[in-house]
Amino acid sequence: MKPIAIFRHARSEGPGYFATFLNEKSIPWRLIRIDEGAPLPPDVHAFSGLVFMGGPMSVNDDLPWIPPTLGLIRQAVAAGIPVLGHCLGGQLMAKALGGTVAPNPVKEIGWGEVKVASNPVAESWFGEVKAFEAFHWHGETFSIPPDATIVLSNAHCAHQGFALGKHLALQCHVEMTEEMVKEWCDIGTAEIESSLGSPAVETAQRMQWGLPERIRKLNANAAAIYSHWILRI
Repeated sequence: MKPIAIFRHARSEGPGYFATFLNEKSIPWRLIRIDEGAPLPPDVHAFSGLVFMGGPMSVNDDLPWIPPTLGLIRQAVAAGIPVLGHCLGGQLMAKALGGTVAPNPVKEIGWGEVKVASNPVAESWFGEVKAFEAFHWHGETFSIPPDATIVLSNAHCAHQGFALGKHLALQCHVEMTEEMVKEWCDIGTAEIESSLGSPAVETAQRMQWGLPERIRKLNANAAAIYSHWILRI
């Protein structure tokens, strides 16, 4: 099996639980460290899937790797190679596929429920799950690209996920581990404190309350999502 390419855009926003999931399934993967200047692969056909992680930047920023990344996503979709995006990764997918990325009405930082849309596409990805608690850290969000279908939403962000064939884009984070939540709370102290006026921003203490059990449940939901995605490889 060809490896899955995982694109990291910030050191603290690696594959997290997704890497654990792949290792447990004995699925090969390769981490491409965009944050360290690693070049983008010239051709998607060396991989069985492409996975894009989060990052603090905006897809609308003038960064040299963004245009070729959008091209890589379009190339993968045209070739039928599954693409999966987490937060920034989902926004990259949206922009590549004809959508837009703009500020969300409020910033979301912390835990919050997302609801599965009531349509056949969403049901094909999430089965009988109607809602679950996910982790959030974003100020922007995507529109739903042409021909794609919304699959997730919540009270503070109308577009938490979309699917297009075998491709899935998430605004929320399902890849979190305990260590990642703690690290993000530590390095994001200033952003958290300056954003507490938002109804969707939690304190660092609140985010870490009951963390082991919250992560256990999130990992279980993530495993179900990832299992549906790898079936499309």
